[in-house]
Amino acid sequence: MIKNMQNYKYKFSVAPMLDWTDRHCRYFYRLMSPNVMLYTEMVTLGAIIYGKFDYLKFNLKEKPLSLQLGGSDPKQFKLAGEYIKDRGFTEINLNIGCPSARVQKGSFGACLMTEPDLVAECVNVIHRETNLPITVKTRIGIDNEDNYEFLYNFIDTIDKKSICDTFVIHARKAILSGLSPKENREIPPLKYDRVYKIKEDFHDKNIIINGGIKNINDSIDHLKKLDGVMIGREVYQNPYILTEIEREFYKSNNSPTRKEVVVSMMNYIEDELSNGAKLNHITRHMLGLFHGVPGGKKWRRFLSENSYKKDADLKVLENALTLTEVNV
Repeated sequence: MIKNMQNYKYKFSVAPMLDWTDRHCRYFYRLMSPNVMLYTEMVTLGAIIYGKFDYLKFNLKEKPLSLQLGGSDPKQFKLAGEYIKDRGFTEINLNIGCPSARVQKGSFGACLMTEPDLVAECVNVIHRETNLPITVKTRIGIDNEDNYEFLYNFIDTIDKKSICDTFVIHARKAILSGLSPKENREIPPLKYDRVYKIKEDFHDKNIIINGGIKNINDSIDHLKKLDGVMIGREVYQNPYILTEIEREFYKSNNSPTRKEVVVSMMNYIEDELSNGAKLNHITRHMLGLFHGVPGGKKWRRFLSENSYKKDADLKVLENALTLTEVNV
């Protein structure tokens, strides 16, 4: 398979999180970091093709943005590509890592690790339809297939049979029955060395690590051996860490204060409310903005208790700001 391999420039990314990293969340994150790669929530091919809503809607200010897809039928990938190709996404990511029973029922997610030939075919189909870079997000193994050879063969097959040259690897195996998705993020042990070994054996591929990474120092250590780092829950709980990431990895000296982030969000929220959005659907992503600073708990409590109320508007945010040290 002929490829035009280039170094992956998005050294830092925020993980796709179902029911969390929606378009409001991503707009909020982008105010603090112009450079990290953001991901959509996983969107199934069926939702794109047959859904009543526009599941591909996003604000162009969210870019760079990766559309994460869930599916396993090459014919559906071809059909979905018609809807995706002109929407403006930066890249497409295939979800080969989710262990949930609902995803398994649809024959995609982590269970597809046993079908690398099919994954390679899907990669090529969606690439032909959209002409976008395609990446694959996966685990280090599933159930009893928990050895390096299994992961190596999976990566090797996709590498040889598709145009994919970028792999995001969650450094835990997935247990497909008996554990919830939350438990699958916590119970299987992290095996970072296995991801490092993949980079050694596929040195000309972009290998991005995910799983259990909580701070900048850990990220710096991983980047000594790998091409990128992906963080999920830690960013959601403490989103202002994105400004630290900008300074450390992108040498930015123009980080907004938390107050400036809120003020910028007000303009966005005003537009969204006028179009029928509910305030709490947006502010739920902002609860951790003042994490670890004076007034942070009061901010969180006030938004939680008032954003959901009927006719809640920007005054809720204005009042919440008065409870914080707003110059941080």
